[in-house]
Amino acid sequence: MSHSDRKPHPSTAVLTAGFDPALSVGSARPAVFRSSTYVFPTPEAAERAFAILGGREKLGEGETADLIYSRFNHPNAEIVEAQILPLEKAAVAAAVFNSGMAAIMTALMAHMKPGDAVVYTVPLYGGTQSLIQGFLSMWGITGVPVRGGDSDAIDRAIVDTPNCRVVLVETPANPTLTMTDIARAVAAADKCARRPLVMVDNTFLGPAFQHPLALGADVALYSATKYLGGFSDILAGVAITRDPEVMRPIRARRGLFGNILAPDECWILDSRLPTVRLRMNRQSKNAQRIAEKLVSHPAVRKVYYPTLFEDPEQIRIRLAQCDYPGGLFSLDLHGGKKSAFEFLRRLKVGRNAVSLGGVETLVCHPRSTTHSAVSAEELQVSGVVDGLVRVSVGIEDWRDLLADFEQALDGAV
Repeated sequence: MSHSDRKPHPSTAVLTAGFDPALSVGSARPAVFRSSTYVFPTPEAAERAFAILGGREKLGEGETADLIYSRFNHPNAEIVEAQILPLEKAAVAAAVFNSGMAAIMTALMAHMKPGDAVVYTVPLYGGTQSLIQGFLSMWGITGVPVRGGDSDAIDRAIVDTPNCRVVLVETPANPTLTMTDIARAVAAADKCARRPLVMVDNTFLGPAFQHPLALGADVALYSATKYLGGFSDILAGVAITRDPEVMRPIRARRGLFGNILAPDECWILDSRLPTVRLRMNRQSKNAQRIAEKLVSHPAVRKVYYPTLFEDPEQIRIRLAQCDYPGGLFSLDLHGGKKSAFEFLRRLKVGRNAVSLGGVETLVCHPRSTTHSAVSAEELQVSGVVDGLVRVSVGIEDWRDLLADFEQALDGAV
């Protein structure tokens, strides 16, 4: 391969793809374009732009669509969507949204209609589960929950569920870190007469440590509020596909719903992408050191972390589809809710807050917060018990974090 044919590595492409300084008065980094509407060079160009937007005509090879109105697209969205693609292996198209839930909702609504069914793994982020059980069900869409990691049960559900149109996998699961075999879910979907789309919430390990599209999934979904944004200061979501035809209806629904990410937030998110791998590597190393130290603490019943898996199937899945274990772990404390609350109360470096993936360490009690809308029975079956706390490890010195957790646990016994 000649030097001219060589593709840049992701860490290079994320700084160079999708942005031409000549279009921004020579600016080395993208500017913010706050315009709500865009001027057409000719009436024919306006007609062509709306024909493409409405799906009546298709772009020619090498052609780009004229901008129309910022509810549909804008320069900062185009730039960040182009620059995120190199980070996700096998990606060809991306769409940014004003939250992770907006990305999930829009992707589902773009590919489902009344009478369809979605098979989804549990435990699942409480907001996503409420979306499926409490909202989509009102529109005649059936949700079929299957325990994450139970590959045989997932296979059966995908093949046997009538009108299954989407398989939604969250792996690792929130907050138990249970892993689901993405490639096997794809293989099960392939057996269906009408193949359902496989969508993976990749927020916990992507894009640095897990690549669903390369494993055959159709859509990778992100709360970009988390590791992609990385500083707990913006709300954002992303949907990424390996087929532009899968993205087409998602973009159309985004334009209809008006939930595109605004220019300023796109600019902020774009500025964070080059450091995603750096931050996630530090967070993963910190988390692994701390999780493996806390296993022996007398207040801890169990530590949930990928390098501490004991189940052979979970170990196999981790080794097959994850590059590194990531920056999240959960602790199940003796003493249940009382001990969990006391642990949270005593933290000095870690902060008691929901969300994750920021440079600061955040700790929460899922059963009373992020998963509080899910029934107690479902939570118990999924392993989201009263004594469980979820830890999102930041980039602080791991020794300071360990000392903080140990003193908080000492008081929680």
